[in-house]
Amino acid sequence: MQTDVSMSRIQLRKQLRQQRCNLSPSQQARAAQQLFKQLVQHPLFHRARHIALYTASDGEIDPHLIMREAWRRGKSVYLPVVARWPKTAMVFQRVRPVQQWEKNRFGILQPRWNVADQRAAWTLDLVLLPLVGFDQYGGRLGMGGGFYDRCFAQLHHSDHLLTPQRIGLAHECQRVDGLPLAPWDIPLHAVVTDQQWYRELA
Repeated sequence: MQTDVSMSRIQLRKQLRQQRCNLSPSQQARAAQQLFKQLVQHPLFHRARHIALYTASDGEIDPHLIMREAWRRGKSVYLPVVARWPKTAMVFQRVRPVQQWEKNRFGILQPRWNVADQRAAWTLDLVLLPLVGFDQYGGRLGMGGGFYDRCFAQLHHSDHLLTPQRIGLAHECQRVDGLPLAPWDIPLHAVVTDQQWYRELA
């Protein structure tokens, strides 16, 4: 998708959210299958033991097949959990096939808060995260809450050697030529869509 350099992040976010929400249930199901095929064959997925995913909402590409495959292979799976306080905090918490759930303040299902199951971000191997828009240079446009950016900012700026690989998951229609990035935006290592990898890592 070509973007007008004068288009604001708010305008672009609205436009891209609408595009993914316009996908039919059959298109969403097909995209989830194609995403699964693109990702689970990659060495990054094979090597990773601790993988963070997300619960799809608002037209996001659904990683549930990847989650089931991770469990099948004996990997530990984590989901982001938004804290009640402070409201800007997000942690990663382990989830299992049988799990107690609750809705966070955004109406998204998350595992019921359990400190014993939470894991520090830097100890994860692979973080598969949602996005609204992306470009081929690793730029990511999120929903605007800044949860992922805050979570990984310290690791990114300190060049932490153990920073997990951050891979954005998206529909191909969410790709743009260039994003108007902000100073606090944390770049991705790669993006995987239902069609291909961008900035693929070995």
